[in-house]
Amino acid sequence: MMRVGVLASGSGSNFQSLVDALNVAGSPARVELLVCNVPGARVIERARAAGVEVVVIDHRTAGPRESFDAQVVEALSARKLELVCLAGYMRLVTPTFLRAFPGKVLNLHPALLPSFPGLHAVKQALDAGVKVAGCTVHFVDEGTDTGPIIAQAAVQVLPGDDEARLGARIHAEEHRLYPAVVQAIARGHVTQSGRLVQLVEAL
Repeated sequence: MMRVGVLASGSGSNFQSLVDALNVAGSPARVELLVCNVPGARVIERARAAGVEVVVIDHRTAGPRESFDAQVVEALSARKLELVCLAGYMRLVTPTFLRAFPGKVLNLHPALLPSFPGLHAVKQALDAGVKVAGCTVHFVDEGTDTGPIIAQAAVQVLPGDDEARLGARIHAEEHRLYPAVVQAIARGHVTQSGRLVQLVEAL
């Protein structure tokens, strides 16, 4: 059983999708811990309702970024977690964090990377006039949404789409894809050679 930690900052819909898919009988992975940097965020309520341990580390009072990440690393390492999933986590992680979990940090981005990295990805896609949008699960490196891509899901852009409508359809794919990737990793069905990541199962 792979022990998973989740870092989140907001409402926690992707956290919820991970818990709903993973914290069930027969799953090869389980969410064991939520680390949240925003006291009072909705995701904390979701975690407690699901029986997942919660650690809150307020980035506003935790000192410099490296100090904050060191505290997050301590919380994750103390529980011997094997995989870390960023889920609506509104912080850039530092080399201190990445060195502690080499090749073990995942992120979910609401665009088909390498297109539209960073904030407001759905708006970026609409402004660019693309016909296909989507989401990406990737390993995290020191860049902004630049890590090796694990899996992607495409979403058609429909006539009349605005950011809310397109974003909702992308979120639905995120909720399916992210848990599937974690399960594939837990089963040993994901291999990596440099930037090339291969899956032995369809997601």
